[in-house]
Amino acid sequence: MSSGTGLSTPPALQPETCRIVPLGGIGEVGRNMTTFEIDGKILIVDCGVLFPEEHQPGVDLILPDLDYIRDRLEDIVGIVLTHGHEDHIGAVPYLLRLKPGIPLIGSTLTLALIEAKLEEHRIRPLTLAVKEGDTERLGPFECEFVAVNHSIPDALAVAIRTEAGTILHTGDFKMDQLPLDGRITDLRAFARLGEEGVDLFLTDSTNAEVPGFTTTEKEIGPVLEGFFARAQRRIIVASFSSHIHRVQQVLDAARMHGRKVCFVGRSMVRNMGIAAQLGYLDVPEGILVDLKQVDQLPDDQVVLMSTGSQGERMAALARMANGDHRIQIAPGDLVVLASSLIPGNENSVFRVINGLMKLGADVVHKGMAKVHVSGHASQGELLYCYNIVRPVQVMPVHGETRHLIANGRIAESTGIPTENVLLTENGSVVDLTAGRARVVGEVECGYVYVDGSSVGAITDSDLKDRRILGEEGFISVITVVNRQTGTIVSGPDIHARGVAEDDSVFEDVKPKIARALEEAVQANAEHTTHQLQQVVRRTIGTWVNRKLRRRPMIVPVVLEA
Repeated sequence: MSSGTGLSTPPALQPETCRIVPLGGIGEVGRNMTTFEIDGKILIVDCGVLFPEEHQPGVDLILPDLDYIRDRLEDIVGIVLTHGHEDHIGAVPYLLRLKPGIPLIGSTLTLALIEAKLEEHRIRPLTLAVKEGDTERLGPFECEFVAVNHSIPDALAVAIRTEAGTILHTGDFKMDQLPLDGRITDLRAFARLGEEGVDLFLTDSTNAEVPGFTTTEKEIGPVLEGFFARAQRRIIVASFSSHIHRVQQVLDAARMHGRKVCFVGRSMVRNMGIAAQLGYLDVPEGILVDLKQVDQLPDDQVVLMSTGSQGERMAALARMANGDHRIQIAPGDLVVLASSLIPGNENSVFRVINGLMKLGADVVHKGMAKVHVSGHASQGELLYCYNIVRPVQVMPVHGETRHLIANGRIAESTGIPTENVLLTENGSVVDLTAGRARVVGEVECGYVYVDGSSVGAITDSDLKDRRILGEEGFISVITVVNRQTGTIVSGPDIHARGVAEDDSVFEDVKPKIARALEEAVQANAEHTTHQLQQVVRRTIGTWVNRKLRRRPMIVPVVLEA
Protein backbone atom coordinates (compact mmCIF):
# COMPACT_ATOMS: atom_id res chain seq x y z
CA MET A 1 0.00 0.00 0.00
CA SER A 2 1.33 3.40 -0.94
CA SER A 3 1.05 6.35 1.43
CA GLY A 4 1.10 10.09 0.87
CA THR A 5 2.87 11.20 4.05
CA GLY A 6 5.76 13.63 4.02
CA LEU A 7 5.14 14.89 0.48
CA SER A 8 5.80 18.27 -1.03
CA THR A 9 3.61 20.84 -2.77
CA PRO A 10 1.89 19.20 -5.76
CA PRO A 11 2.81 20.15 -9.31
CA ALA A 12 0.52 22.18 -11.56
CA LEU A 13 -2.51 20.19 -12.70
CA GLN A 14 -1.95 18.82 -16.18
CA PRO A 15 -4.57 18.58 -18.97
CA GLU A 16 -6.75 15.44 -19.01
CA THR A 17 -5.90 14.79 -15.36
CA CYS A 18 -8.42 14.60 -12.54
CA ARG A 19 -7.05 15.82 -9.22
CA ILE A 20 -8.61 14.33 -6.07
CA VAL A 21 -8.03 16.03 -2.71
CA PRO A 22 -9.70 14.78 0.50
CA LEU A 23 -10.23 17.70 2.88
CA GLY A 24 -11.74 15.56 5.66
CA GLY A 25 -12.85 12.04 6.52
CA ILE A 26 -9.40 10.46 6.17
CA GLY A 27 -7.92 9.27 9.45
CA GLU A 28 -11.11 10.26 11.29
CA VAL A 29 -14.80 9.35 11.47
CA GLY A 30 -16.46 12.58 10.38
CA ARG A 31 -15.76 15.81 8.44
CA ASN A 32 -16.16 13.98 5.13
CA MET A 33 -15.30 16.10 2.10
CA THR A 34 -13.48 15.33 -1.15
CA THR A 35 -12.80 17.60 -4.13
CA PHE A 36 -12.41 16.46 -7.74
CA GLU A 37 -10.90 18.85 -10.29
CA ILE A 38 -10.43 18.62 -14.05
CA ASP A 39 -10.34 21.24 -16.83
CA GLY A 40 -10.41 24.04 -14.26
CA LYS A 41 -13.70 22.89 -12.71
CA ILE A 42 -14.25 21.43 -9.24
CA LEU A 43 -16.82 18.92 -8.02
CA ILE A 44 -17.24 18.36 -4.27
CA VAL A 45 -18.58 15.14 -2.75
CA ASP A 46 -19.97 15.69 0.76
CA CYS A 47 -19.21 18.50 3.18
CA GLY A 48 -19.62 17.33 6.76
CA VAL A 49 -18.60 18.13 10.32
CA LEU A 50 -16.61 16.33 12.98
CA PHE A 51 -17.78 16.46 16.58
CA PRO A 52 -15.19 17.55 19.16
CA GLU A 53 -13.53 15.27 21.69
CA GLU A 54 -12.79 16.05 25.33
CA HIS A 55 -9.33 17.44 24.51
CA GLN A 56 -11.01 20.18 22.45
CA PRO A 57 -12.90 22.05 25.23
CA GLY A 58 -15.47 24.65 24.24
CA VAL A 59 -15.53 23.65 20.57
CA ASP A 60 -18.98 23.09 19.07
CA LEU A 61 -18.05 21.64 15.67
CA ILE A 62 -14.97 20.97 13.55
CA LEU A 63 -15.14 21.83 9.84
CA PRO A 64 -13.10 20.80 6.82
CA ASP A 65 -10.34 23.24 5.92
CA LEU A 66 -11.81 25.24 3.04
CA ASP A 67 -8.65 27.26 2.32
CA TYR A 68 -7.79 24.95 -0.61
CA ILE A 69 -10.92 26.04 -2.50
CA ARG A 70 -11.54 29.46 -0.94
CA ASP A 71 -10.14 31.30 -3.99
CA ARG A 72 -11.77 28.88 -6.46
CA LEU A 73 -15.43 29.15 -5.47
CA GLU A 74 -16.46 30.28 -8.96
CA ASP A 75 -15.03 27.06 -10.37
CA ILE A 76 -17.20 24.74 -8.23
CA VAL A 77 -19.87 23.10 -10.41
CA GLY A 78 -21.72 21.44 -7.53
CA ILE A 79 -21.70 19.65 -4.19
CA VAL A 80 -22.90 16.04 -4.35
CA LEU A 81 -24.30 14.90 -0.99
CA THR A 82 -24.33 11.13 -0.62
CA HIS A 83 -26.77 11.12 2.34
CA GLY A 84 -28.19 13.24 5.14
CA HIS A 85 -25.94 12.53 8.13
CA GLU A 86 -24.22 15.46 9.85
CA ASP A 87 -20.75 14.14 9.12
CA HIS A 88 -21.61 14.48 5.41
CA ILE A 89 -23.81 17.60 5.23
CA GLY A 90 -23.17 19.55 8.44
CA ALA A 91 -20.53 21.91 6.99
CA VAL A 92 -22.55 22.88 3.91
CA PRO A 93 -23.89 26.10 5.53
CA TYR A 94 -20.34 27.27 6.23
CA LEU A 95 -19.30 26.68 2.60
CA LEU A 96 -22.43 28.34 1.21
CA ARG A 97 -21.77 31.38 3.38
CA LEU A 98 -18.80 31.96 1.09
CA LYS A 99 -20.85 31.46 -2.10
CA PRO A 100 -24.59 30.76 -1.68
CA GLY A 101 -25.20 29.84 -5.32
CA ILE A 102 -23.20 26.59 -5.43
CA PRO A 103 -25.68 23.85 -6.53
CA LEU A 104 -26.45 21.03 -4.09
CA ILE A 105 -27.12 17.63 -5.64
CA GLY A 106 -28.65 14.79 -3.63
CA SER A 107 -31.68 12.63 -2.97
CA THR A 108 -35.03 14.08 -1.93
CA LEU A 109 -34.58 13.32 1.77
CA THR A 110 -30.96 14.50 1.86
CA LEU A 111 -31.87 17.82 0.27
CA ALA A 112 -34.85 18.28 2.59
CA LEU A 113 -32.62 17.80 5.63
CA ILE A 114 -29.97 20.24 4.41
CA GLU A 115 -32.58 22.79 3.33
CA ALA A 116 -34.00 22.80 6.87
CA LYS A 117 -30.52 23.35 8.24
CA LEU A 118 -29.77 26.13 5.74
CA GLU A 119 -33.02 27.87 6.65
CA GLU A 120 -31.62 28.39 10.15
CA HIS A 121 -28.61 30.06 8.52
CA ARG A 122 -30.93 32.14 6.29
CA ILE A 123 -29.53 30.59 3.10
CA ARG A 124 -31.79 29.56 0.22
CA PRO A 125 -29.83 27.00 -1.78
CA LEU A 126 -29.90 26.02 -5.42
CA THR A 127 -30.75 22.30 -5.40
CA LEU A 128 -31.02 19.42 -7.84
CA ALA A 129 -32.84 16.29 -6.64
CA VAL A 130 -31.60 12.98 -8.05
CA LYS A 131 -32.44 9.34 -7.49
CA GLU A 132 -30.79 6.02 -8.19
CA GLY A 133 -30.30 5.42 -11.89
CA ASP A 134 -30.09 9.13 -12.73
CA THR A 135 -27.14 10.56 -14.62
CA GLU A 136 -26.31 14.27 -14.48
CA ARG A 137 -23.68 16.28 -16.32
CA LEU A 138 -21.96 18.75 -13.96
CA GLY A 139 -19.42 20.63 -16.02
CA PRO A 140 -16.75 18.12 -17.13
CA PHE A 141 -18.08 15.50 -14.70
CA GLU A 142 -20.74 12.94 -15.60
CA CYS A 143 -22.27 11.66 -12.37
CA GLU A 144 -24.33 8.48 -12.17
CA PHE A 145 -26.15 7.80 -8.90
CA VAL A 146 -26.48 4.33 -7.41
CA ALA A 147 -28.74 3.20 -4.55
CA VAL A 148 -26.92 2.08 -1.41
CA ASN A 149 -28.32 0.93 1.91
CA HIS A 150 -27.28 2.82 5.06
CA SER A 151 -28.73 3.79 8.44
CA ILE A 152 -30.66 6.62 6.80
CA PRO A 153 -32.97 6.31 3.77
CA ASP A 154 -32.13 7.60 0.30
CA ALA A 155 -28.34 7.16 0.51
CA LEU A 156 -26.50 7.20 -2.82
CA ALA A 157 -23.14 6.16 -4.20
CA VAL A 158 -21.84 8.22 -7.12
CA ALA A 159 -19.88 7.14 -10.19
CA ILE A 160 -17.90 10.08 -11.59
CA ARG A 161 -16.85 9.75 -15.23
CA THR A 162 -14.16 12.07 -16.52
CA GLU A 163 -11.78 12.05 -19.46
CA ALA A 164 -9.09 10.98 -16.99
CA GLY A 165 -10.99 7.87 -15.89
CA THR A 166 -13.97 6.62 -13.88
CA ILE A 167 -14.18 7.00 -10.10
CA LEU A 168 -16.76 5.21 -7.93
CA HIS A 169 -17.42 6.72 -4.48
CA THR A 170 -19.57 4.50 -2.26
CA GLY A 171 -20.40 7.10 0.38
CA ASP A 172 -21.47 5.32 3.58
CA PHE A 173 -23.06 1.96 2.83
CA LYS A 174 -23.78 -1.60 3.92
CA MET A 175 -25.50 -4.57 2.26
CA ASP A 176 -28.56 -5.17 4.44
CA GLN A 177 -30.52 -7.78 2.49
CA LEU A 178 -33.72 -7.19 4.50
CA PRO A 179 -33.88 -3.39 4.90
CA LEU A 180 -36.97 -1.88 6.48
CA ASP A 181 -37.70 0.21 3.38
CA GLY A 182 -36.89 -2.58 0.89
CA ARG A 183 -34.15 -0.47 -0.73
CA ILE A 184 -30.99 -2.58 -1.01
CA THR A 185 -27.52 -1.65 -2.21
CA ASP A 186 -27.67 -1.99 -6.01
CA LEU A 187 -24.95 -4.57 -6.63
CA ARG A 188 -26.17 -4.98 -10.21
CA ALA A 189 -25.24 -1.36 -10.87
CA PHE A 190 -21.88 -1.91 -9.13
CA ALA A 191 -21.28 -4.93 -11.40
CA ARG A 192 -22.25 -2.97 -14.52
CA LEU A 193 -19.87 -0.18 -13.56
CA GLY A 194 -17.20 -2.79 -12.92
CA GLU A 195 -17.70 -4.21 -16.41
CA GLU A 196 -17.43 -0.69 -17.81
CA GLY A 197 -14.22 -0.21 -15.82
CA VAL A 198 -13.70 1.53 -12.47
CA ASP A 199 -10.27 3.11 -12.36
CA LEU A 200 -10.41 4.34 -8.76
CA PHE A 201 -12.71 2.97 -6.06
CA LEU A 202 -13.29 5.13 -2.95
CA THR A 203 -14.76 2.82 -0.31
CA ASP A 204 -16.25 3.25 3.18
CA SER A 205 -13.74 1.89 5.71
CA THR A 206 -15.58 2.33 9.03
CA ASN A 207 -16.22 -1.38 9.68
CA ALA A 208 -13.20 -2.77 7.82
CA GLU A 209 -11.92 -4.34 11.05
CA VAL A 210 -15.24 -6.11 11.76
CA PRO A 211 -15.41 -9.73 10.51
CA GLY A 212 -18.40 -11.13 8.66
CA PHE A 213 -21.48 -9.18 7.69
CA THR A 214 -23.32 -6.32 9.36
CA THR A 215 -26.50 -7.48 11.10
CA THR A 216 -29.76 -6.65 9.36
CA GLU A 217 -31.84 -3.79 10.76
CA LYS A 218 -34.90 -6.04 11.07
CA GLU A 219 -33.30 -7.91 13.96
CA ILE A 220 -33.60 -4.81 16.14
CA GLY A 221 -37.43 -4.68 16.08
CA PRO A 222 -38.11 -7.85 18.13
CA VAL A 223 -35.48 -6.86 20.70
CA LEU A 224 -37.09 -3.45 21.21
CA GLU A 225 -40.53 -5.03 21.41
CA GLY A 226 -39.26 -7.35 24.15
CA PHE A 227 -38.06 -4.41 26.25
CA PHE A 228 -41.33 -2.56 25.62
CA ALA A 229 -43.31 -5.58 26.81
CA ARG A 230 -41.39 -5.79 30.11
CA ALA A 231 -41.13 -2.07 30.90
CA GLN A 232 -43.31 -0.92 33.82
CA ARG A 233 -42.69 2.83 33.60
CA ARG A 234 -41.58 5.33 31.01
CA ILE A 235 -39.27 4.32 28.15
CA ILE A 236 -36.66 6.72 26.82
CA VAL A 237 -34.97 5.68 23.58
CA ALA A 238 -31.91 7.70 22.51
CA SER A 239 -30.74 7.60 18.92
CA PHE A 240 -29.26 9.77 16.21
CA SER A 241 -31.79 12.39 15.19
CA SER A 242 -31.55 11.22 11.57
CA HIS A 243 -31.98 7.47 12.18
CA ILE A 244 -35.42 7.22 10.61
CA HIS A 245 -35.41 3.40 10.52
CA ARG A 246 -34.77 3.21 14.26
CA VAL A 247 -37.52 5.72 14.99
CA GLN A 248 -39.88 3.68 12.80
CA GLN A 249 -39.16 0.59 14.90
CA VAL A 250 -39.82 2.54 18.10
CA LEU A 251 -43.12 3.82 16.69
CA ASP A 252 -44.15 0.30 15.72
CA ALA A 253 -43.23 -1.14 19.13
CA ALA A 254 -45.06 1.70 20.90
CA ARG A 255 -48.23 1.09 18.86
CA MET A 256 -48.06 -2.62 19.62
CA HIS A 257 -47.88 -1.96 23.39
CA GLY A 258 -50.35 0.90 23.61
CA ARG A 259 -47.87 3.70 24.25
CA LYS A 260 -47.69 7.27 22.99
CA VAL A 261 -44.44 8.66 21.55
CA CYS A 262 -42.97 12.10 22.14
CA PHE A 263 -39.98 13.39 20.16
CA VAL A 264 -37.52 15.18 22.44
CA GLY A 265 -34.76 17.41 21.08
CA ARG A 266 -34.97 20.09 18.41
CA SER A 267 -33.18 18.11 15.69
CA MET A 268 -35.26 14.99 16.40
CA VAL A 269 -38.52 16.95 16.09
CA ARG A 270 -37.35 18.67 12.90
CA ASN A 271 -35.94 15.61 11.13
CA MET A 272 -38.83 13.31 11.93
CA GLY A 273 -41.28 15.97 10.79
CA ILE A 274 -39.47 16.11 7.45
CA ALA A 275 -39.31 12.31 7.16
CA ALA A 276 -43.03 11.94 7.89
CA GLN A 277 -43.98 14.69 5.47
CA LEU A 278 -41.98 13.07 2.65
CA GLY A 279 -43.30 9.58 3.38
CA TYR A 280 -40.09 8.06 4.73
CA LEU A 281 -41.60 7.63 8.21
CA ASP A 282 -44.95 5.90 8.75
CA VAL A 283 -46.51 7.52 11.81
CA PRO A 284 -49.55 5.63 13.17
CA GLU A 285 -52.59 7.84 13.66
CA GLY A 286 -52.74 9.49 17.08
CA ILE A 287 -49.51 8.01 18.42
CA LEU A 288 -47.52 11.25 18.67
CA VAL A 289 -47.92 13.60 21.62
CA ASP A 290 -46.33 16.94 22.44
CA LEU A 291 -43.85 17.26 25.29
CA LYS A 292 -46.39 19.37 27.19
CA GLN A 293 -48.84 16.45 27.20
CA VAL A 294 -46.42 13.84 28.56
CA ASP A 295 -47.02 14.71 32.23
CA GLN A 296 -50.75 14.07 31.77
CA LEU A 297 -50.21 10.44 30.66
CA PRO A 298 -49.60 7.41 32.89
CA ASP A 299 -45.91 6.45 32.97
CA ASP A 300 -46.61 3.06 31.40
CA GLN A 301 -48.07 4.74 28.31
CA VAL A 302 -45.11 6.99 27.48
CA VAL A 303 -42.15 6.61 25.10
CA LEU A 304 -39.69 9.48 24.72
CA MET A 305 -37.62 9.39 21.52
CA SER A 306 -34.61 11.52 22.39
CA THR A 307 -31.38 12.94 21.03
CA GLY A 308 -28.09 12.59 22.90
CA SER A 309 -27.04 9.00 22.28
CA GLN A 310 -23.40 10.15 21.96
CA GLY A 311 -23.34 11.90 25.33
CA GLU A 312 -23.50 15.42 23.84
CA ARG A 313 -23.59 17.68 26.88
CA MET A 314 -26.36 19.97 25.56
CA ALA A 315 -28.52 17.19 24.11
CA ALA A 316 -31.74 16.11 25.79
CA LEU A 317 -30.46 12.85 27.29
CA ALA A 318 -27.41 14.43 28.95
CA ARG A 319 -29.62 17.13 30.44
CA MET A 320 -31.98 14.46 31.80
CA ALA A 321 -28.98 12.70 33.36
CA ASN A 322 -27.91 15.99 34.96
CA GLY A 323 -31.41 16.70 36.25
CA ASP A 324 -31.80 19.98 34.35
CA HIS A 325 -34.36 18.88 31.72
CA ARG A 326 -38.13 19.14 31.88
CA ILE A 327 -38.21 15.33 31.87
CA GLN A 328 -37.07 14.17 35.30
CA ILE A 329 -35.68 10.63 35.39
CA ALA A 330 -37.30 8.48 38.09
CA PRO A 331 -36.51 5.02 39.50
CA GLY A 332 -37.76 2.29 37.17
CA ASP A 333 -37.57 4.35 33.95
CA LEU A 334 -36.02 2.37 31.09
CA VAL A 335 -33.42 4.12 28.94
CA VAL A 336 -32.33 2.43 25.69
CA LEU A 337 -29.24 3.79 23.91
CA ALA A 338 -30.03 2.62 20.38
CA SER A 339 -26.75 3.63 18.76
CA SER A 340 -23.11 2.66 18.56
CA LEU A 341 -20.27 4.62 20.13
CA ILE A 342 -18.48 7.01 17.81
CA PRO A 343 -14.74 6.77 18.63
CA GLY A 344 -13.81 9.53 21.07
CA ASN A 345 -17.27 9.73 22.67
CA GLU A 346 -16.88 6.85 25.10
CA ASN A 347 -16.26 8.91 28.25
CA SER A 348 -19.15 11.26 27.50
CA VAL A 349 -21.56 8.38 26.92
CA PHE A 350 -20.51 6.49 30.06
CA ARG A 351 -20.86 9.70 32.08
CA VAL A 352 -24.46 10.01 30.90
CA ILE A 353 -25.15 6.33 31.63
CA ASN A 354 -23.77 6.72 35.15
CA GLY A 355 -25.89 9.82 35.71
CA LEU A 356 -29.04 8.07 34.54
CA MET A 357 -28.40 5.02 36.71
CA LYS A 358 -27.68 7.19 39.74
CA LEU A 359 -31.20 8.58 39.30
CA GLY A 360 -32.60 5.04 39.33
CA ALA A 361 -33.05 4.36 35.61
CA ASP A 362 -32.43 0.98 34.01
CA VAL A 363 -30.06 1.55 31.09
CA VAL A 364 -29.70 -0.75 28.10
CA HIS A 365 -27.01 -0.23 25.45
CA LYS A 366 -25.43 -2.09 22.55
CA GLY A 367 -22.95 -3.85 24.82
CA MET A 368 -25.85 -5.54 26.66
CA ALA A 369 -28.43 -6.25 23.96
CA LYS A 370 -28.92 -5.98 20.21
CA VAL A 371 -30.48 -2.53 20.27
CA HIS A 372 -28.35 -1.15 17.43
CA VAL A 373 -26.75 -2.34 14.22
CA SER A 374 -24.13 -0.47 12.26
CA GLY A 375 -24.80 1.38 9.04
CA HIS A 376 -21.47 0.40 7.53
CA ALA A 377 -20.21 -2.59 5.56
CA SER A 378 -18.15 -5.17 7.42
CA GLN A 379 -15.31 -7.23 5.96
CA GLY A 380 -17.54 -9.74 4.17
CA GLU A 381 -19.50 -7.01 2.39
CA LEU A 382 -16.33 -5.17 1.38
CA LEU A 383 -14.98 -8.41 -0.10
CA TYR A 384 -18.14 -8.77 -2.16
CA CYS A 385 -17.77 -5.21 -3.41
CA TYR A 386 -14.17 -5.61 -4.49
CA ASN A 387 -14.94 -8.87 -6.27
CA ILE A 388 -17.97 -7.38 -8.01
CA VAL A 389 -16.44 -4.05 -9.04
CA ARG A 390 -12.89 -5.32 -9.72
CA PRO A 391 -11.42 -1.81 -9.62
CA VAL A 392 -7.97 -1.02 -10.99
CA GLN A 393 -7.03 1.02 -7.92
CA VAL A 394 -8.51 1.59 -4.47
CA MET A 395 -8.49 4.59 -2.13
CA PRO A 396 -10.03 3.75 1.27
CA VAL A 397 -12.00 6.65 2.79
CA HIS A 398 -14.17 7.39 5.83
CA GLY A 399 -12.32 5.96 8.80
CA GLU A 400 -9.45 6.22 11.20
CA THR A 401 -6.00 5.11 10.06
CA ARG A 402 -6.53 1.58 11.37
CA HIS A 403 -9.77 1.32 9.38
CA LEU A 404 -8.13 2.55 6.18
CA ILE A 405 -5.28 0.06 6.51
CA ALA A 406 -7.69 -2.80 7.22
CA ASN A 407 -9.76 -1.84 4.17
CA GLY A 408 -6.63 -1.76 2.02
CA ARG A 409 -5.68 -5.25 3.14
CA ILE A 410 -9.15 -6.54 2.21
CA ALA A 411 -8.66 -5.06 -1.27
CA GLU A 412 -5.27 -6.77 -1.54
CA SER A 413 -6.79 -10.11 -0.53
CA THR A 414 -9.02 -9.96 -3.63
CA GLY A 415 -5.99 -9.63 -5.93
CA ILE A 416 -5.59 -5.87 -6.18
CA PRO A 417 -1.83 -5.20 -6.23
CA THR A 418 -0.37 -3.56 -3.13
CA GLU A 419 0.90 -0.61 -5.14
CA ASN A 420 -2.66 0.03 -6.39
CA VAL A 421 -4.02 0.66 -2.88
CA LEU A 422 -3.60 4.34 -2.06
CA LEU A 423 -3.49 5.21 1.63
CA THR A 424 -3.94 8.95 1.91
CA GLU A 425 -4.37 11.65 4.53
CA ASN A 426 -6.47 14.80 4.62
CA GLY A 427 -4.76 17.14 2.20
CA SER A 428 -3.14 14.40 0.09
CA VAL A 429 -3.23 15.20 -3.62
CA VAL A 430 -4.03 12.29 -5.95
CA ASP A 431 -3.81 12.73 -9.73
CA LEU A 432 -5.73 10.36 -12.02
CA THR A 433 -4.41 10.32 -15.59
CA ALA A 434 -5.45 7.84 -18.28
CA GLY A 435 -6.97 5.61 -15.62
CA ARG A 436 -3.91 5.55 -13.36
CA ALA A 437 -3.84 7.31 -9.99
CA ARG A 438 -0.84 8.33 -7.90
CA VAL A 439 -0.19 10.55 -4.89
CA VAL A 440 1.71 13.60 -6.16
CA GLY A 441 1.88 15.88 -3.12
CA GLU A 442 -0.13 17.40 -0.34
CA VAL A 443 -1.77 20.70 0.57
CA GLU A 444 -2.13 22.21 4.02
CA CYS A 445 -5.28 20.91 5.64
CA GLY A 446 -5.99 21.63 9.30
CA TYR A 447 -8.91 21.74 11.66
CA VAL A 448 -11.33 24.66 11.53
CA TYR A 449 -13.11 25.10 14.86
CA VAL A 450 -16.61 26.49 15.36
CA ASP A 451 -16.74 28.06 18.81
CA GLY A 452 -20.00 29.86 19.50
CA SER A 453 -20.39 32.43 16.74
CA SER A 454 -16.72 32.35 15.70
CA VAL A 455 -15.54 30.17 12.83
CA GLY A 456 -11.82 29.51 12.46
CA ALA A 457 -10.80 32.05 15.11
CA ILE A 458 -9.91 29.40 17.69
CA THR A 459 -6.49 27.81 17.14
CA ASP A 460 -4.79 24.72 18.53
CA SER A 461 -2.80 27.09 20.76
CA ASP A 462 -6.05 28.43 22.22
CA LEU A 463 -7.23 24.89 22.92
CA LYS A 464 -3.92 24.13 24.63
CA ASP A 465 -4.49 27.15 26.89
CA ARG A 466 -8.01 25.91 27.67
CA ARG A 467 -6.69 22.48 28.57
CA ILE A 468 -4.06 24.00 30.85
CA LEU A 469 -6.70 26.15 32.52
CA GLY A 470 -8.93 23.13 33.03
CA GLU A 471 -6.24 20.73 34.21
CA GLU A 472 -3.56 22.85 35.90
CA GLY A 473 -5.21 26.09 36.98
CA PHE A 474 -4.35 29.77 36.68
CA ILE A 475 -1.93 32.09 38.51
CA SER A 476 -1.71 35.86 38.07
CA VAL A 477 1.22 37.91 39.41
CA ILE A 478 0.93 41.71 39.60
CA THR A 479 4.02 43.80 40.39
CA VAL A 480 4.74 47.53 40.25
CA VAL A 481 8.38 48.48 39.49
CA ASN A 482 10.19 51.83 39.73
CA ARG A 483 12.47 51.58 36.73
CA GLN A 484 14.62 54.56 37.80
CA THR A 485 15.51 53.14 41.22
CA GLY A 486 15.20 49.50 40.25
CA THR A 487 13.01 48.76 43.24
CA ILE A 488 9.66 47.08 43.75
CA VAL A 489 7.00 49.65 44.62
CA SER A 490 4.14 47.19 45.13
CA GLY A 491 3.72 43.44 45.09
CA PRO A 492 4.23 40.87 43.92
CA ASP A 493 0.53 40.13 44.47
CA ILE A 494 -0.27 36.53 43.57
CA HIS A 495 -3.77 35.19 42.93
CA ALA A 496 -4.47 31.57 41.98
CA ARG A 497 -7.56 29.82 40.64
CA GLY A 498 -7.97 26.12 40.10
CA VAL A 499 -4.85 25.38 42.18
CA ALA A 500 -5.52 23.26 45.23
CA GLU A 501 -3.20 25.20 47.55
CA ASP A 502 -4.26 28.33 49.44
CA ASP A 503 -2.77 31.64 48.24
CA SER A 504 -0.66 31.76 51.39
CA VAL A 505 1.57 29.02 49.98
CA PHE A 506 3.00 31.60 47.55
CA GLU A 507 4.54 33.71 50.35
CA ASP A 508 7.79 31.77 49.90
CA VAL A 509 8.16 32.71 46.23
CA LYS A 510 7.33 36.41 46.49
CA PRO A 511 10.85 37.43 47.66
CA LYS A 512 12.33 35.38 44.81
CA ILE A 513 10.19 37.23 42.24
CA ALA A 514 11.04 40.63 43.74
CA ARG A 515 14.75 39.85 43.80
CA ALA A 516 14.73 38.56 40.20
CA LEU A 517 12.96 41.70 38.99
CA GLU A 518 15.25 44.07 40.84
CA GLU A 519 18.33 42.29 39.48
CA ALA A 520 16.94 42.43 35.94
CA VAL A 521 16.17 46.18 36.12
CA GLN A 522 19.50 47.05 37.74
CA ALA A 523 21.43 44.97 35.21
CA ASN A 524 19.67 46.58 32.24
CA ALA A 525 17.39 49.58 32.64
CA GLU A 526 16.33 49.17 28.99
CA HIS A 527 14.44 45.95 29.65
CA THR A 528 10.97 46.11 28.07
CA THR A 529 7.86 45.39 30.09
CA HIS A 530 7.45 42.11 28.19
CA GLN A 531 10.97 41.03 29.14
CA LEU A 532 10.31 41.80 32.80
CA GLN A 533 7.08 39.81 32.63
CA GLN A 534 9.05 36.86 31.26
CA VAL A 535 11.39 37.12 34.26
CA VAL A 536 8.37 36.81 36.54
CA ARG A 537 6.96 33.91 34.51
CA ARG A 538 10.21 31.93 34.64
CA THR A 539 10.75 32.53 38.35
CA ILE A 540 7.30 31.51 39.58
CA GLY A 541 6.93 28.79 36.92
CA THR A 542 10.12 27.06 38.06
CA TRP A 543 9.10 27.33 41.72
CA VAL A 544 5.53 26.04 41.16
CA ASN A 545 6.75 23.14 39.06
CA ARG A 546 9.33 22.09 41.68
CA LYS A 547 7.32 22.83 44.82
CA LEU A 548 3.73 22.03 43.78
CA ARG A 549 4.34 19.69 40.82
CA ARG A 550 1.99 21.78 38.68
CA ARG A 551 2.23 23.59 35.34
CA PRO A 552 -0.54 26.20 35.55
CA MET A 553 -1.17 29.06 33.17
CA ILE A 554 0.82 32.04 34.47
CA VAL A 555 -0.19 35.61 33.63
CA PRO A 556 2.47 38.09 34.86
CA VAL A 557 1.62 41.80 34.90
CA VAL A 558 4.46 44.28 35.44
CA LEU A 559 3.51 47.96 35.82
CA GLU A 560 5.88 50.92 35.95
CA ALA A 561 5.55 53.53 38.68
